[in-house]
Amino acid sequence: MPIAQALYSPWLFWDGRADSLWAQALGPIENPREHGFTRTEVARVVSTQYRTFYDALFGALPDLSDHRRFPLRASPNGTARDRAAWIAMRASDRQIVNRIFANSGKAIAAYERTLALLPTRFDRFVAGLIDAGPAAPLSASEDAGLRLFVGKGRCTLCHSGPMFSNQGFANTGVPPRHGFPSDLGRLTGAKQAQSDPFNCRGAFSDARNAGCAELDFIVTGDPLLTRAYKVPSLRGAGQRAPYMHAGQFATLERVVVHYDRAPRAVRGTSELKPLHLKPREQRDLITFLRTLDTPGILGSKP
Repeated sequence: MPIAQALYSPWLFWDGRADSLWAQALGPIENPREHGFTRTEVARVVSTQYRTFYDALFGALPDLSDHRRFPLRASPNGTARDRAAWIAMRASDRQIVNRIFANSGKAIAAYERTLALLPTRFDRFVAGLIDAGPAAPLSASEDAGLRLFVGKGRCTLCHSGPMFSNQGFANTGVPPRHGFPSDLGRLTGAKQAQSDPFNCRGAFSDARNAGCAELDFIVTGDPLLTRAYKVPSLRGAGQRAPYMHAGQFATLERVVVHYDRAPRAVRGTSELKPLHLKPREQRDLITFLRTLDTPGILGSKP
């Protein structure tokens, strides 16, 4: 999902296991399938390459030069050796590293918040309707697709508002991807968000008495959360293949077929019902979705 849109979501990752932009930014850094750094490595890079900036933003950076206190590779989420090195550290030193790590995520999030969404053809169409810009009518197929989107297709039950997402989670019966680890979606993600030391109520959060309502009233343990995944924004969806939480579908056409057929979920309960769309209606719906593409990217229309 695009970084520029993440700002508007109270939960990050497909299962919502992070409750802020800065907490989400930390996950890929330690993930062995992504950057694969350890927490002490991050702290050391900040110390050696960004000390001046860090001191100006967050206060004086502690001395990390003693490798006995701060091993080159130590992390609660790394290899067995990395984890053992992390456990061997003093609790106060782990706290120092965690603070630097958290502040690194906040710096990344501050940059991500500057990334703006570009207006789409649909935005110009809406602006023309409300006299906020020149007329930009949709084609007959796009207009038909819009009517399906808000009507027979039932898309706005989840994909509503200016971001085309209700920011919730839904089980849509998408099958698991062969060879991938077992995944229960939001059922697991909600509990991970609660236990995350970098969440809104954690020691490294800048939130005070307010601002953590999403975490305070989080729903956990509900069977309906089984294999429920974040409802993504549809802005730019036509440019973001493959689709669904593990890239199960290669094309928008395949996504629409899935929603039209509404197969039963392999785990939990799917919220879909068959739509019985005709082939022409499916094509019109996809044509409308293309009006949400970002101009100038991957050959989209200006």
